[in-house]
Amino acid sequence: MTIDPTFPVIHWTDGAAEPSARWRSEAGVVPPRRVVLADDRMTADAAYRQASEGVALLWRGDYQNARQLLQAMARRIDRKPRKPPAAPLDAFNAHRQAQAQRARTLGMLLIPLDADYSIPLRRAPDVKEACREVYGDADARGGESSVVSLRELLGLIGAHEWRKKGVEIAALGARIHPYYGVFSPVRGEYVELVARARLPSRALAFDIGTGTGVLAAVLAKRGLARIVATDADARALACARENVGRLGLTEQIQISEADLFPPGRAPLVVCNPPWLPARPSSPVEHAIYDPDSRMLRGFLGGLSAHLEPGGEGWLILSDFAEHLGLRSREALLDMIDAAGLKVIGRDDIRPVHPKAADLSDPLYRARAAEVTSLWRLGVK
Repeated sequence: MTIDPTFPVIHWTDGAAEPSARWRSEAGVVPPRRVVLADDRMTADAAYRQASEGVALLWRGDYQNARQLLQAMARRIDRKPRKPPAAPLDAFNAHRQAQAQRARTLGMLLIPLDADYSIPLRRAPDVKEACREVYGDADARGGESSVVSLRELLGLIGAHEWRKKGVEIAALGARIHPYYGVFSPVRGEYVELVARARLPSRALAFDIGTGTGVLAAVLAKRGLARIVATDADARALACARENVGRLGLTEQIQISEADLFPPGRAPLVVCNPPWLPARPSSPVEHAIYDPDSRMLRGFLGGLSAHLEPGGEGWLILSDFAEHLGLRSREALLDMIDAAGLKVIGRDDIRPVHPKAADLSDPLYRARAAEVTSLWRLGVK
């Protein structure tokens, strides 16, 4: 085995030997400081106690037993749900803190991967394709074995299944296939807003932060002659290109790498930025959290320079952040005004996702009050 020195390495003791392997974490988790071997003899109480103390457990037993152990550890964490604070912002911060602690504890159960991404454990599934989609070609990494959190590996497997199955989009009459780490259009209300809004032009549109390419595809299906869809994330760009190709829309949609705007102006510029102005705790959360509203401010600040005279900017944004106390409506309107923009109109829609009706959710009040809006903006 050859260990790539540019990647983190973890070490453990196995009898008189001191093996090591590459540490993998798409969530950006640092390698655990202490690793011990564990197998089918370990009880859930012992595993939970050690994981809570920051000791990682490298599994050497049956794979399916490891999954059951992870579920048992999760039940111990969830056994005593805490009463959320009354203030929405306090409830949000407490919820994120609890979720982060839960992820850290459950992330301590580790699974080995061979150089070809096979799992050298009894009753282990074939995860090679799921790993290749996220980690890349195994051969390109020089044939090294590695270790990954079982919780994170299950996330990769779930993302692989979503990528194969796809998400049905009513406005397209087809499916969008999201990649791991690219925001999945499972919440259809924001797509419906774009599908029903009055078009200012059918000549050209910019789709800023395209992600899976779903909004660009909806605009193409509505008859726009040309859409330039941008993103700064390599995985999102690959995902959008695949979806556009799968839908047969490559003649209408151009996928371009850009921080925000492509060169030039358009009569329609669309953006669905992350809705929550908070710091992501891992790279895969950048589709949800927008620190200091950087993408929102960037879109608003650059919109007037990329709109044709009389054109419209469509800002798709939930007011979830307002109900959590993360941003006020007045602050949003001030951002729009400071960017030299005016509100031409607004179309609202209520969420239909299950959490909006889940009374046990600590953020239920904010979710139940949430409204997603398409803000039609023009230059003053």
